[in-house]
Amino acid sequence: MDIGGLTTVVANSAYINARGSIDGSNAAAARDKKYHSRLKLPHITVCEGLRDTLDLAFDSVCVDQPIGKRLFREFLNTNQEYNGACRLWKDIEDYDLAEDADRAKKASKIFQRYMDPSAKHYCPFLSEDIIAKVKENQEAIGDDLFTAALASTLDYLREAPYTFYLESMYLKRFLQWKWLEMQPMDADWFLDFRVLGKGGFGEVSACQMKATGKLYACKKLNKKRLKKRKGYEGAMVEKRILEKVHSRFIVSLAYAFQTKEELCLVMTIMNGGDLKYHIYLVDENNPGFDEPRACFYIAQIIQGLEHLHQKRIIYRDLKPENVLLDNEGNVRISDLGLAVELKEGKNLTKGYAGTPGYMAPEMLKGEKYDSSVDYFTLGVTLFEFMAAKNPFRNRGEKVEREEMKERMLTRVVTYPDNFSEHAKALCDGLLAKEVDQRMGFKNGCCDEIRAHPFFNDINWRKLNAGILPPPFVPDPKRVYAKSLDDVGAFSSVKGVTLEDPDKTFFDEFSSGNIPIPWQEEMIDMGIYGELNVWGPEGSIPNDLRRESILEQPPKSSTCCIS
Repeated sequence: MDIGGLTTVVANSAYINARGSIDGSNAAAARDKKYHSRLKLPHITVCEGLRDTLDLAFDSVCVDQPIGKRLFREFLNTNQEYNGACRLWKDIEDYDLAEDADRAKKASKIFQRYMDPSAKHYCPFLSEDIIAKVKENQEAIGDDLFTAALASTLDYLREAPYTFYLESMYLKRFLQWKWLEMQPMDADWFLDFRVLGKGGFGEVSACQMKATGKLYACKKLNKKRLKKRKGYEGAMVEKRILEKVHSRFIVSLAYAFQTKEELCLVMTIMNGGDLKYHIYLVDENNPGFDEPRACFYIAQIIQGLEHLHQKRIIYRDLKPENVLLDNEGNVRISDLGLAVELKEGKNLTKGYAGTPGYMAPEMLKGEKYDSSVDYFTLGVTLFEFMAAKNPFRNRGEKVEREEMKERMLTRVVTYPDNFSEHAKALCDGLLAKEVDQRMGFKNGCCDEIRAHPFFNDINWRKLNAGILPPPFVPDPKRVYAKSLDDVGAFSSVKGVTLEDPDKTFFDEFSSGNIPIPWQEEMIDMGIYGELNVWGPEGSIPNDLRRESILEQPPKSSTCCIS
């Protein structure tokens, strides 16, 4: 074995060991004690001013933010008057995530417990009409059985209960967590592992948050390379979009900071590798995916695209290489560096962006376009999943840019024998060269595509909840990435000087912790449970009592002379 191969083996071993240390069996073992000790909630006098600057709207605090939601529910559980509403809220969430076989029992339990006037936890805020409709449709156990009841419950909770919550110690504890969330973060908090891949401006490596032990991927953008290639706008667009989206089908951004030489985006680690690797390199004698596996991945990609398009974001760079696989076998869209957010009041944009062989005809012709371009690339991606080749060129064929453009504008796609009639029909619908004939995002959703017979075996509710079993689960003892030699290294950037305007941009980019992913990490890695401690029998703890500052015992002033 040569030195390069040995280096890859050693790097893979360290990376696999790190993955094993965060499998949930012993999360604390992966932590660095020094950095873990820095995660401390401040005294309330340090952070109470945040009450005047934070967005304390009900939905922001109690629905969107994981720690805010937990604290609000803890508050509700301390007041018997609100117990029923809190339990109903949680039970409806359990119903939505339940297996089909369990839903009838759960639906019956919800009706008996909260909608029967004689029940202990009867919820009088539910209207007679809502209760009557639940009773009428209970046996059908549909996905929307309790939609109206949940909306009514949240409407009730956002009134008097939330008003009292804002004056409680639970809101003060929320301010403590927000203060901790806002503290500066830099590269010292992360331990780097092997390089997983290489982008246009730098490397992507595995890393571990020292204080919690959580594993992430760190995308490093070389500052001088960014400046030389005029990449500032794209980098900032990607960061802002990643901050805005939160979907199980799109990689999440958890931290953004800078080092002397790089801008760093710390994101969801996808240990299974990218789908291009799986198509061509996992089984080189039998490349591509069978139809059920391709169908599962395409379904998850559709959910990710829909989330982006509902937020008026056009992706523009969908391809197997940008779809990543996690430990469990689910996929997420990644690399949003070419994405564009539609301007207010505009439904179309213009600009040449993407990867040759994947771009939609209207983009190639220089026309204005909308989210339809992403569904053309979805069709190309589905074809490649199953055929192990692009529909407009043979595998390994070198095609000049103009020739590829001509093929994509004029060539009729032909399908290999392994494509079912449903697969062909879906590809045809997505690869339609005329936008008005192409399947896609219509009336604010992707229902047209989801209703296609190709997806007859997909349970969309389970898929959205993350409980639909994937067709393939990655081997936890394997690294699905090229060897370090094959990944290669960047050459140094010469002739570029960073000046004050550049440093201003870098500071703006380095915004620190991203609230929702950071709060999820604190909960998932056990930090929330460790720090969220109350006084005896649930009383106010000292760190939430302003007067406790005055009650601290004085430090000893005794001196000893030997």
